[in-house]
This record gives sequence, structure tokens and C-alpha cells, in this order.
Amino acid sequence: MSVKEMTAKEVAKKVINKEELFILDVRNESDFNDWKIEGQNIAILNTPYFDLLDGVEEIMDSIPTNTDVLVVCAKEGSSIFVAEMLSDAGLSASYLKGGMKAWSEYLEPVKIGDLTNGGEIYQFVRLGKGCLSYMIVSDGEAAVIDSTRNPAIYVEFASTIGAKITHVFDTHLHADHISGGRKIAEITNATYWLPPKDAEEVTFEYSPLEGGNVVTIGHTEIDILALYSPGHTIGSTSFVIDGKYLLSGDILFIDSIGRPDLAGLAEDWVGDLRETLYNRYRELSTDLIVLPAHFMIIEELNDDGSVAKQLGTLFAENHGLNIADEAEFRQMVTGNLPPQPNSYQEIRETNMGKITPDDDKQREMEIGPNRCAVR
Repeated sequence: MSVKEMTAKEVAKKVINKEELFILDVRNESDFNDWKIEGQNIAILNTPYFDLLDGVEEIMDSIPTNTDVLVVCAKEGSSIFVAEMLSDAGLSASYLKGGMKAWSEYLEPVKIGDLTNGGEIYQFVRLGKGCLSYMIVSDGEAAVIDSTRNPAIYVEFASTIGAKITHVFDTHLHADHISGGRKIAEITNATYWLPPKDAEEVTFEYSPLEGGNVVTIGHTEIDILALYSPGHTIGSTSFVIDGKYLLSGDILFIDSIGRPDLAGLAEDWVGDLRETLYNRYRELSTDLIVLPAHFMIIEELNDDGSVAKQLGTLFAENHGLNIADEAEFRQMVTGNLPPQPNSYQEIRETNMGKITPDDDKQREMEIGPNRCAVR
């Protein structure tokens, strides 16, 4: 039987559509425990490649015969070898093209909705990393917000829908992934906006993104008035789009809240985090649809693959928004911080322009889950 390849895009569709899939992950146990493909109807078995060099007989009883079997490794090579052995044993097996490297970088564009005076808002879902980025389109112009490392994805998508990227924003200085914002701006001659309190050490030119700015994209205003929202970083800035959508960056997620410690200042910034969540955000309309910059667990995805929920619903359901006692809130935040993101200091320095790793090194720096939330 022949061995088939399955692309990251095809796996993404299965995850979003909640289709059944059995994954045999042949990476080392430590890599698997750190980060894996997840989905509501995905079953997964981890058996390291080196344990399978003499054959797959010992794991055959653990592999179903009535569903798709996908073999996964870091880059692809080992998974092809194991998939061939499974095929020789009579199973229909595929391998993940490009391995977990490809899964980490794949973006699935999802249309979130239409804007009042024409235009659309799109969310780009990075399933393998939990990153969410956005494109606002109106009257042939586009703005990109919190982009991931590969600028071509956004430039090509804008081209396919007949739009030109004129503005690029980062809600804050990212520490878990490398921003493509500066490169997109260079390619498209767009204006690149950063919160100045996060940009004191950057080595490049940017436009200061501050409370009170109103940036027009075609017929649509991106209004950030009164949404300086520190806490995750000291410069974190949220956006209200078209009076309908709240782009919350890494301050507020669907099932959690942002961590305040990635610059080593958790005790200093936890008060800012509470002020943003419990005062600034409480002044906003509860009808706003929250669109965060990350998701933590696969259950946060809606049926269409988007990650979005009404602010009023989060006020009712998100535990991080419902701790009345400030001391208890401080303890909850500072006492439940997950491990730091992989290579987060190098990622921060890259986003500041202080270092310029090559593509392979940047890819290596980003491997693994995002860890931007309080547990």
C-alpha cells in the first residue's frame, strides 16, 4: 500500500471540523509532552522513532484500523519511514508533510464578520502555536494586527482579495513569537505602529501607537481611544474596531487572562493588569466581540474555527475577571504563572531589532506552545 502525505492545511481542516484522526507522534517523549497536535476528536499515541527502528509490531494493537492514521515527527523524514512500515503492515497511513515545523507555521484564515460601512475583518488562526492575528479590510485598504513571522501569508492574502496593506500594528512587544510586522511594512510601504512604552529599546523607526490615535482604513476607523491597556506589558494597547470588535492583544483571552511577568516585572505589572481588566474594560460595551491575540486550549475554537466571544459573556464566565479581592487576584496571577515561552528573551530582542537570527534559527526559537496566559 502506498504512503500518502497530509498537509498542515488538511490537518487544520480536520481539527476545525472535529473530524476523527489518529496520530502516531514519533518525536522524543520530552518534545511530545511540551507540545503536540490537539483536537476534540483526535487520539494520539507517542512512541519515539528510535523505539520503532526494528518494526511496528509492538504498537499495532494500539493503532485503530477504522480511521485515518497520521504519523508525525519534527521535520518529516522519520514519519515517512514509520508510515511506510505501517503501510506494509496493512494500515492506511499518512505522514505530515513538513512535520511539526510546518504545523507550527500554518495559518488558517477565518472571516469574522462584515464592517458597518463595507469591509471585512479576518482572523488568522495559527493552530500549532495558538497565535491569532488579524486583517481589517475596507475600500481596497488593509491593516494587519499582531502578525506572525511570515509576511508573505498576509501580503498574498491581501492581494487575493484586492486590498493593499497600508497599516501594520502590534498590540505590544511580543515575547512568544517573532512579529512579521516590520517586514510587512517594509514590503508594502505601510506604516508600522508600536506602543512607545514597549518600544524604548527598539532599533528601528516606527509610528507611536498611543491612546487617542484614530487610524482610518478605507471607510473604517480603528479607534484606540482610552484603550491603553497595560498589564501583559507596560505598553499593551487594545483596539475597538468599528464599534463591534475588541482586539484585546494578550490582556484578555477567552478562557484566561494575560500574564504580567515576561519582562520580569510581575509584581509591578499585576496592578496594571487588574486596572485594565476590572476598570478600563468594564467601561466598554458588553456587546463587543473579544478577539484575542492567542488561545490556550483547542476548546476555545468556535465551530467555524474562529476564536471569539462577547465581552459580556467573558465577564460572566472567565474566572480571571471575577476575583473581587485584589490580594486574591494578585496571588492568583503571580502564583499561577506557567514556564516562560521557549527562547522568549531572544524573541523579544529579535522583535526589538537588536538581533537578526536567520530563518532556521527563528523557526527553532518559536517551536513549542505559546505561554502568554495565567494558568
